[in-house]
Order: sequence, then structure tokens, then C-alpha cells
Amino acid sequence: MRERERQQDAAWQPRANRWLIAVVVTVAAFMEILDTTIVNVSLPHIAGSLSTSYDDATWSLTSYLVANGIVLPISGALGRIMGRKRYFLICIGAFTVCSFLCGIAGSLTELILFRLMQGFFGGGLQPNQQAIILDTFPAAQRGRAFSVVAVAVVFAPIIGPTLGGWITDSYSWRWIFFINIPVGLIALPAVAAMVEDPPWVARERARWADLDYVGIGLIALGLGCLQVTLDRGEDEDWFGSSFIRMTATVCVFGIIGAIVWLTRYARRPVVNLRVFGDRNFAIGSLAAVAMFAILYSSAVLIPQLAQTQFGYTATWAGLILSPGGFVILLLIPVVSRVLLPNVQTRFIIAFGFLSLSGALALATDLTPDLSFYDLAMLRLAQTFGLAFLFVPNSTISYATIPKQLNTDASSLYVMLRNIAGSVGISFATSMVIERTQVHRAFLSRHLSPLDPGYMQLLATTEQTLHARGFAPPALAATANGLIDQTLNAQAAILAYIDIFMWTSVAALCVVPLTLLFRGTRPAGGAAAPAH
Repeated sequence: MRERERQQDAAWQPRANRWLIAVVVTVAAFMEILDTTIVNVSLPHIAGSLSTSYDDATWSLTSYLVANGIVLPISGALGRIMGRKRYFLICIGAFTVCSFLCGIAGSLTELILFRLMQGFFGGGLQPNQQAIILDTFPAAQRGRAFSVVAVAVVFAPIIGPTLGGWITDSYSWRWIFFINIPVGLIALPAVAAMVEDPPWVARERARWADLDYVGIGLIALGLGCLQVTLDRGEDEDWFGSSFIRMTATVCVFGIIGAIVWLTRYARRPVVNLRVFGDRNFAIGSLAAVAMFAILYSSAVLIPQLAQTQFGYTATWAGLILSPGGFVILLLIPVVSRVLLPNVQTRFIIAFGFLSLSGALALATDLTPDLSFYDLAMLRLAQTFGLAFLFVPNSTISYATIPKQLNTDASSLYVMLRNIAGSVGISFATSMVIERTQVHRAFLSRHLSPLDPGYMQLLATTEQTLHARGFAPPALAATANGLIDQTLNAQAAILAYIDIFMWTSVAALCVVPLTLLFRGTRPAGGAAAPAH
């Protein structure tokens, strides 16, 4: 029986064209990944339209991330019960319907509820997309296949703020949800016609009675509270808030409890953590955490800098990211078709982190008079390194995973990179505020009558204001106000420089880790990442 099953598995080929399958499942995942960033720039408009505060409006983002984070690791188990293809179709259809409901929401309560549902069904799209890719393509072709996946995973977060800003400024925030409807209507019949469950997936069908409800509960507690802590921590003053202390405590309890339960007590664990016993997958997951933490944090920092310090609109701030996104689209085919077949995969990944570290180090030369071109080039330099990371890292991470564990591995891999993105965003936004305060406290010590530089600047500013017609009684107060604005701008720029420096060091520290991948060599024209 087992020999016959092995023969069936080895002989199985998808009936549809592999590359068409990769495209249609990636289209479905693209709209879900886009929704993690496209909403951010529209929050002020949502708050105004629904007559609520900006702080309350951010719950529409938090609710999505919480539901999404809970479903990601258990999506493999849900796929085993419903059938992977059926579950994927349910997620596409429900996500599309929920997008429509979000677009017509008449109150914040409705929007939060529909976003929660959207995140719940959206959480099953990314892991199943990756699992379908892994099952559809042989190992030698996965590098090229993941170049298609990269369009969704890397490009969507980059264009999300740009697209969201343009739609909101030109039309209405509701259209950031409505644009998912045609995508879903195209993806649903295409997936139904082309995707099929391979025999080893069909054999693993389980019953609802087999579902590990204890594991699901602990995962929901841990990851749900983790997302709330990360997303609301800055607004709630982190551990100065009893609410954040409570969510952080429950998060630790849930995650530790889930790990103990899944590895020691669960007879049929909802997700198999033993995939981390594979060295390539464990190292690749750590590299993915670093990569996506840096990707998401830097994708937030530069538009935020452009809006807060240079007065850019949401659309123009998002456009700064666009050249880098197109560079990734141009380079990824080169990496998958030229480099992977001829260069050791681990060396490509090491080069990517070295390049990323150098590009982030360039950003430590920030000044308050940078042009749009300067900011766009900074971002372009950063995304150059990312083009050498996603496809090689994904390829080598799954290279030695047994195909029966593809679904569990993809669920955990996607979960970790999403959590890393949330951590990166939270770290970046909170550190900007904290480091700005630190630098302001240091710089303000020079605003003293005993400081000759300050007194000279004050006198020069007063003379300039007097020449422009300001009344003498108002000269001192106005001059001090202008100097204070300059000081705030300098403190903020120094804060951004600090964060770029730290992320540059973090990227550099990952380089030695990449050399721990199990020995790899080029496969003479086929990207076989590990031997």
C-alpha cells in the first residue's frame, strides 16, 4: 500500500499549466497582503467619515491583524479538514464579500467587525498559496516559482501606501476595499478550474473531531494578544498601560502554553512545530524574520519622514517607495533565472543582507533638505538588497522539508514573517518618538543665554524678522518659536538616523547566520538549493 502511494505521489502532475496555477494563487494572495498596508494612510479619512477619533479608527487595522495572526498557523489544519482547494476557495470568496462589506460600512463598529471577518478569511490565503506552489513545482523549479510569489509578498507592501493614498485622495477610502472585488471575482473561478489537491493532501483529510481545540485556543490567546500589544502599544504608552501589561502577560502565557502543548501533549497537533527541526527551515525562518522586520519598518519610516518633516501628501510619500518596488520586479527574475542556478544560495542571501545593511547605513546621512529624488534613491538602494533575499531564502527554507509537511511549514513561515512585520512597524514608530525626545532634551540644553551660538542665532533671526516687517514686541517670541521648530526638526532627523543605523547593524548581524545553511551548490541550470 505504501509503495503504491509513493508511486502515485511520484507520478502526480497537475493537469493545468504550473505557471498559470502560480499566477492565479498569487493574485488571490496579493489582494490580502495589499490590505495589510493600504489602509494605513486612509485612517484619518476613515475617522473623519465615520465621525470617530483617529485612535479609535486604528482598531480597524488592529482587528484585521489579530484575526489574520490567529488563523495563519492553524490554516493548515483547516485545509486538512475541508480540503486545501475547498478551503482556499472559501477564503477567496469570503474575503471578497467581506471587502464589499467593509466598503459599505456605515459605522466604526461595523467596519471593525467586517475587518475582523476579512482578516479571519484572509489569513488562510498566504499559507495555502505557498503550499500550493510547493506541491505544484518540483524542487528544481521552485526558485522561479517563488519569483512569482515575490510579486505579492514584497511588492504589495511597497505599493500599498502609494495606492491607498492615491485612491483616498482622488476618490474615497471606501474604494480601497472595493478594488478587491474584481480581483476576487477573477481569482475564484480561475483557482476552481486550475488548482487541485495532490494525492498526499487528499489522503490527509481529517475530521472536525480530530481538530486540536486546545492548541487553537492557546494560539488564539497568544498571537491575538501579541498583535494587540504590538499594534496598540505605542498609543497606550506600552507597559505604562495596564491594558498592554495584561495583553502582554496573556500573550506570553498563550505562546509558551501553545509550544508546550503542541510539542509534548497534543496527539494530533493543529500545527507541527517539529518542522523547525529541519536546519534549513529553522535558519530560513530566522532570516525571514529579520528580512520582513526591516522591510516593513523601513517601508514605514521613509513615508513617515516625508510626511512629518517635509510636508508631503500621503500620495507623494507613497510614491517615494514606488521606484524601489519596480527595481525588485526587475531584479527578481534575474536572481531566480541567473543567480540561483549558478551561485550557492546561501551566498546570494548573504550578499542580500550585506547590500541591505550598506543601503541602510547610507540613510544615516539624512539632512532636513533632502529632495524627493534623494528619498526615492535611498529607498531604491534598500530594496535592491531585498531582491536578493526573498526568492533564495524561500527556496532554501523549504528545500529539505518533506512534502507532507509543506502546509505546516508554509503556515509557520508566513506567520513568522507577518509577526516580524508587525514588530518592525511597532519598533520603528515607537523609537522615532522616543529618540526624538532624547535628542530634543540634549539639543535644548544649548537654548541658553550663556550659549554664544544660540544668542547669535537669536539675534540673526530677530534681524531677519524685523527686516520683513514684524513688530518689535513680537520679535523675540517669534524668533524663539522658529528656533524651536528647527530644533524639533533636527531632533526628529537624528531619531531617524538612529533607527536606520540600528537596522543596518541588525542586517549585518544576519550575514554570519546565512552561512549556517546546509551546504548548497548550484545545480547546473536548475535551482536546486540544497544537497
